[in-house]
Order: sequence, then structure tokens, then C-alpha cells
Amino acid sequence: MIGLDSPVVAVLGDSAKKRKAVEERLGLRTVDDLLHHFPRRYVKTGELTRVDELREGQVLTLSGRITSSEVKTYRDRRSGRMAYRLEAVLQADGPPLTMTFFAKTERVATWNARRLARGRRGVFVGKVSSFRGRWQLTNPQMVLFGDAGEDAAQLSLDAIHEYYPIYPLTKDLDSWDIQRAVAFALTVLDEFPDPVPDAVRERYDLTDVRTALEWVHTPRDPSQISRAQRRFRFEEALVTQLVLAKRRRDVRAQGAQARAGGGGLLAAFDERLPFELTAGQREIGAQLEHDLAQPHPMNRLLQGEVGSGKTLVALRAMLRVVDSGGQAALLAPTEVLAQQHHRSIVGLLGDLAAGGMLGGAPEATAVELLTGSMTKAQRTGPMSRIATGEAGIVVGTHALLEEKVLFADLGLVVVDEQHRFGVEQRAALTDKAGTPPHVLVMTATPIPRTVAMTVFGDLETSTLTELPAGRAPIQTTVVPLAEHPGWISRVWERVREEVDRGHQAYVVCPRISGDEPEEGETDQLDLDENGDAVAAPTAEVGLSAVEEVAPQLAEGPLAGLRVEVLHGRMAPDDKDRVMRAFAAGEVDVLVSTTVIEVGVDVGNATAMVLLDAERFGVSQLHQLRGRVGRGGHPGLCLLVSRAEPGSPGRERLEAVSATTDGFELSRVDLEQRREGDVLGASQSGYRSSLQNLRVLRDEKTIVEAREAAVALLEADPDLRQEPELAALVTRLEESVASQFLDKS
Repeated sequence: MIGLDSPVVAVLGDSAKKRKAVEERLGLRTVDDLLHHFPRRYVKTGELTRVDELREGQVLTLSGRITSSEVKTYRDRRSGRMAYRLEAVLQADGPPLTMTFFAKTERVATWNARRLARGRRGVFVGKVSSFRGRWQLTNPQMVLFGDAGEDAAQLSLDAIHEYYPIYPLTKDLDSWDIQRAVAFALTVLDEFPDPVPDAVRERYDLTDVRTALEWVHTPRDPSQISRAQRRFRFEEALVTQLVLAKRRRDVRAQGAQARAGGGGLLAAFDERLPFELTAGQREIGAQLEHDLAQPHPMNRLLQGEVGSGKTLVALRAMLRVVDSGGQAALLAPTEVLAQQHHRSIVGLLGDLAAGGMLGGAPEATAVELLTGSMTKAQRTGPMSRIATGEAGIVVGTHALLEEKVLFADLGLVVVDEQHRFGVEQRAALTDKAGTPPHVLVMTATPIPRTVAMTVFGDLETSTLTELPAGRAPIQTTVVPLAEHPGWISRVWERVREEVDRGHQAYVVCPRISGDEPEEGETDQLDLDENGDAVAAPTAEVGLSAVEEVAPQLAEGPLAGLRVEVLHGRMAPDDKDRVMRAFAAGEVDVLVSTTVIEVGVDVGNATAMVLLDAERFGVSQLHQLRGRVGRGGHPGLCLLVSRAEPGSPGRERLEAVSATTDGFELSRVDLEQRREGDVLGASQSGYRSSLQNLRVLRDEKTIVEAREAAVALLEADPDLRQEPELAALVTRLEESVASQFLDKS
């Protein structure tokens, strides 16, 4: 007897080649797996009734049988060579129709003839045209039914209604093979246990699993397709939500040390602030204090436009933890940014950062910096003070993740610009705390995975919407060299004009030299073309690199200006020297890679030129643009690109130039990316667990599923009353995807 757990071969047939394709390449091992391998699209099957109703160019979709098939030769008028064509006659529900397939060689024509032998059935899609008074389809697309015997073919044809399913396929497999096996499975299976509880289906108007399977595989109208898809999307969202809700519950049960303050460090800092906090900073500060005082870990996302004062909000939370006797770590994505944060925090705290030092305030703590380029001797002192707890605040890069770095009492982890960190790296830092630490993630442009996790409810969200005083508007313009190559000269004229007014400028390149990218960078073009992060492409003519562009500018259009370079391969002391010189106004134009992407704060910089701008992602472009207009002067951002109109790269640039709203851009970013990246596939090395869901399209479904998941767990914490649903939750918990969800 065939059941859902039966091997897929039970309904597929005994072809070893097809079995291998289904089991190994598609990963479908049971009948249940097969039934949940849903069509990626549908073609509407048409009926050919009256030939005199046809129009030239009309697209037809026909289901029928080949009644004759013959290879003919003719002489190609252009080349003068012998060429071949196969003429096959299709009998559909109406008069016969000729289909013509052209081939350059006899071998291809013969192969076509074998595929389209007399008696073969299939679905054919193509444009109709008239040739010598006869209507024909030329080189139509087709889905051919296999040689499984008349009964099986008839079963499959009987299952075809107005919409024929087209499935995701692999080598050695046709849509017919999947459709035939599914049709057979649906006729022989008696039991379809439904993992979605009756009460949930009723409340959210969901169809039962058997009906949904029939509608998704053999629909009669579009409403059946949409209702079936909604049901399976809801089911997937519900299972994912239950996993996340159980994880949150388990973490809360582990507890975290409440950090309610007690010392005077935060109060002393607030007294010395030379400006007023914005209303948003005060409100979110109070929210963070409340979260930190709870006996379970905070897991909060702090969103705010570039320059909205997120770092100050995070620093006040860090001081609260130090007041409570704990330590706080700020994890920065680059060494330049870690140094900048360290300088900024020490500058803001003044003598409050001189704990244990002569001249330090009584409430003071020590602020340490730890980066990968520091020598062993340079690291010894900071690592000792971190281990003893003398250092209340630690700022660092990936170096903080090393096993030998030990904390006395890590109470808060602040992650700046999350999109530069992989999941495993963030998890490594939280593992250093005895109990789960409180976590605060800061981001200016919520990247797709952040958006996804927020929609999925794994992070509580706070948003800073006000810009502090002194932020000026930024004008962003695309410079399309594909259509107007001469416009590049005007770009450099604008840079010189800004410098002549006493300001400074950035020029950002996607490469250091030749084809060497900045460490950790992903070329956005790879994502556009392949949907996954892959190795950097081979060198391309004209791709802008810092070490080539800087001398060209200094000797050419920007001759006479003070031009310096900055990139990640430079020695730390050299990077620091250049940044200090630029901040002091001793450099007019800084030619750099994306090392200046976040945290670099030079108020006199008013212009930025991004070369080969299509090479950067939406969030990167938005972050980079945020480096200008910080000192009260209007900012100018020029996106120089050779991308063709209509290409993904060009669309990305148009979107960034159209708005400075980071939250709107995060949606653009998500819409452009392949769904596999949404839950961090490229960061964790695994594919997304999302099969049917799309986090933007299905936001409403996800919110409803979260609501249902919370209610189910409140009534039945271990889902004992819902064994089918509990089994799906356990399967996801045990999967690789769940490891990602957990560590996020």
C-alpha cells in the first residue's frame, strides 16, 4: 500500500536514470516530498477550434498528439548550404496544425524526429503564422509526455485541466515525469494528515491539505492556484514561526543577568553632554534601559538613518551595563571603523574613559581597542584588562572573536552594521558570555536578511527617525557613461568646484589595484548574474582601482589638489595617518575603497564620486553616500556607471538616486535579491529554508502565522495535541536552516 512515507520510486516508475534525477538532484525521496514539489508556473491550455479564427502572431498553448512526423531538406538561401526541417502534424481539439522545427544539421533534425515520433503526446506553446496558405507553429516550446504506456498517458491527460503545471526540473527529467507521478499519487493515496489544526484553518480561511494538493497540481482556475499557494505559504510560515517562538522561549528560560544600573557612570556622562538628546534618542534609551533590566536577554535591532545618532544611543546602553558591573563589547566590521569608534567613544567620555589612570574621574571605566593587526605585545595589556573586568567597554573587529580573548562578565554585545558580519561570527561573541548576553544590532539600511528576521519577529525593533541638527540634504545623481561617456569630465569639474569652496571630496573605487577587491567585499554584479556570492570575476577593462585612479586624477583633472589613498591593505598606522590628515583638512580628495563605508565622520566633506557604482549593493551605496553632508553643508553624490539602461545595476542606481529613505531602499534591495539570500544563505554557506514564502509579498501571511504560533504554544507548549505539526517543527529545528535561525 502506498503512503506519504513510501519511497518516491513507488509512484515514479522503475527508470534508474529518472529515479537518480528525482532522488539525488531534486532531493525528493518520499511521496510526500514529491507532492510538496510545487509547480513554478502554469501554462493555460488552449483549444484549437476554427482555423479561420486564427490571427498572425497569436500565441497558442495546445495539448495534443503527433499524427505524422517527417524530416525534409531545403537549401538555405543565405549560406547556399543544405539545411533541414522537421514537419510534424499536431492533432489537438480541432483541425490539425503543422509544427515546423528548423535544424542546421541532419543529426539535430533526426533527434527532433525521434522525440516527436507519431503517437507522442505533449503540450506545445508558440506563435502561429501562415506559410503557403497553411497555419503553422514554428519552433514551439513543448512539454512532452513520456513513453509510459497509453493508460498512464491518459491518466496524465485526464488530470490536465485549463492550467498545465510546469515544475522545477533537472537533467534527465521532464515536467511530464513529475506531473504523471503526482497524478498517480493523488489517485492512490487515501490518507492526507493535515499539520495545520482545524481551528487555525477555520480562523484564517485556509483550505485542507488534500484539496490544496489537488488544486496546486491540477488546477481548474486561477482561484484554486492562489488558494492552494496561500495555504502552503501559511503552513511554512507557521512552522518557521513556531521554531522561532520556541527558541525565544528557551532563551528567555535560560535567563540573562539583569543590568539595572547602580553606578554613576551614565549619570555623569549625561551631565557632561554638550547638547540635548533628540526625543527619539531619549525614548529609545528608556526602552533599552527597560530591556537591560529584564532577567532575559534583549535582542533588539536599532534602525536609523545615517547620522541619526545610533552610536550615542548604543554608548548610553553600554554605560548602563558598566554601571551594573558588567562589560560591553562593540563589534565593528572594519579596522578603520573600530579605530573611529574607539576615538569617538574616548572623545565623548573624556576623563570618564580613563578608569584606573591618573586623572580619571571616580566613576570612570577603561575603554580598550582590539584589532587583528595589533602585535602580540600590543594585545597583551588590553586582553589582560578585558579578562579581569578592568575594561568596561571593548571596541574591536573580528579579533574579539578569537578563543583566547576572555571576558570577565560580558553583559551587552553591540553589533555595528550587521550586514558586514556573518552569522557564525556574531554567534562566537555571544558564546563568550556565561549567560546569554543582551544584544543590540545597529544598522542604517536594514538589509534583506534583517528585514526578513524582523518580519519573522526574531528581533524587536527600534527606529530613530529624526536627524540631529547639522545634517544637510544630499543630492544624488546617476552619471550614465554608457550613453554619455563625455560626462566624466564634468564629474571632475564638480569635485574641483567643491574643493575651491573650501570643502573636501571622496572618490570611491571597487578595487584596490588591478582586480583586487577590498577584503570581504562581494561584487554586486556576481549577485546580479548568479544569485549567489561567488569568487571575484576575472579582471575587466576599465574597472576602477584606487592605486591606478589616484595618480591619474592627481596628474590629470585634479592636478594641483592634495590627493591621498586609503584601502584595507595599507598598514594600520598609515591608514590612521591618512584618516587623521583628511579629518584635519590636510587632504582635498581621498581616493578609497569601501573602508570609508561606515563610521567615518568628516563634516567638511561635501562630495562623493562612486566609480563603477553598479558594483555596489543598495545598502552599501546608501552607507557610502552618508559620509557627505555631515557638517551642515549640502552634500553631492555622483554615481558613475557604465551599466546599460534596464540592467539590475542601473535599476539599483536609479532607486538610490530617487530616495534617501533607508527603509524604502531596504525593500528595493530585498526585491532585487534572489530569495535564497534572504535568510543569510551566502553568509552561512547554506540555502535559505524558505521554499514558498517571500518576505515582502507574504508579510500579511507571516504576521498571521506568528499570531497563530504564539496562541498554539500558549495553549499547548509542546504541541502534544498536534503531532503532525510538531513533527514538521522538529524537522526544521534539526535542519541546517534551523542552526542559522538559532544563531541569528
